[in-house]
Amino acid sequence: MPEVSERVVELASRRNEPVVVQTLRSTAAATLAYLAALWLVDVPAPLLAPLTALLVVQVTLFATLTSGIRRVNAVVAGVTVAVGFSALMGLSWWSLGLLILASLTVGHLVRAGQFVPEVAISAMLVLGVTRVAETALDRVLETLIGAVVGLLFNVIFVPPVWVRSAEEAIEDLAGRMRRLLLRVGDEVRGPSLVEDAAEKLHEARRLDNDVAQVDASLTQAEESLRFNPRVKEGLLSRVVLRTGLDTLEICTVILRTMSRNLTDLARVRTREDLFPPVVEDTLEELFGHLAGAVDAFAVLITSEVSASSEQAEERLGEELAAARDSRERLAHLLLGHIRRHPRQWHLYGSLLAETDRMLDELDVEKRSVRLAEELDRYTREQRERHPRLYRLRSRLWAGPRRRRSRP
Repeated sequence: MPEVSERVVELASRRNEPVVVQTLRSTAAATLAYLAALWLVDVPAPLLAPLTALLVVQVTLFATLTSGIRRVNAVVAGVTVAVGFSALMGLSWWSLGLLILASLTVGHLVRAGQFVPEVAISAMLVLGVTRVAETALDRVLETLIGAVVGLLFNVIFVPPVWVRSAEEAIEDLAGRMRRLLLRVGDEVRGPSLVEDAAEKLHEARRLDNDVAQVDASLTQAEESLRFNPRVKEGLLSRVVLRTGLDTLEICTVILRTMSRNLTDLARVRTREDLFPPVVEDTLEELFGHLAGAVDAFAVLITSEVSASSEQAEERLGEELAAARDSRERLAHLLLGHIRRHPRQWHLYGSLLAETDRMLDELDVEKRSVRLAEELDRYTREQRERHPRLYRLRSRLWAGPRRRRSRP
């Protein structure tokens, strides 16, 4: 087999990323919109159609049907304003200022939302390309053709589901947390340099940025599940991933507090061990089990196969049980040490308290309760938001149940 360059391999591995897929989809939709406008409108270069299609086609079907409609509203409003200005005055510095002012005002009146600037952008593009007074209807038709093509493109060619990207981001976050916990456990032996402890603290703080990136990826995955005919249990997948990320985010805060306690301890004990030798083994064992629990939790919330989920749940329970045993032994050892050397006792107590919080957050039973609460909350909100639709759905489901209950 011939050798393939690393750059080619990297490009091939990124073919399924959202930005690559969206680039190809936007190109195809804009080209189809241009061809449709050439066929339906008697204009030499109907560039408004591909422009509108580019604005409408989004990464997910939900975003297309929600923000896409507002984008169409903004573009049509901008074209309409440009048509009126071209009929009354030419293009000059003062007329351009009036055009922008009028476009932004109209954008707020038509409730374009965050797409208000696109009203002015569309108006300037149309007015700058050509005098539209004579072809006003054609320009509006171009915009509508591009909007329809963009909407139909995402309806016919349904965007992919980005759940796997979110799952990989969650697994990557859990992997960094696991490695940091293992490093902390390895370096509790003997004297610890303040610089080393502070470095781990900074690494724990950087996890906040990682959580923000995972949250953005998960938001995109949640939108890809909504209104998508490929997905049968979209709500359950969204709730599982969202609650799982919330738990990992809380664990990052706990890990940051643990790192801060160890840094403060290293700062006041520069010439002696952080912990007695008898405590070091138990503390290293505790951090190892916490790292294993975080890893098992990530596998649990990202596993699609029931067998893998069961194995991950079983492993999570074992790691949590082992961590609780280590925590109890650590508490007794630290209590005896504090009685003889009461210095910095509050840091020991804080370390035990944060361990309890992490164990509580990763608990399997608590997670089941949280999932049930989130599903109930979503159902209640949908019932309150759309009461008529909920009653109609209940009646449709009640009929088949009554027929099945008859002898």
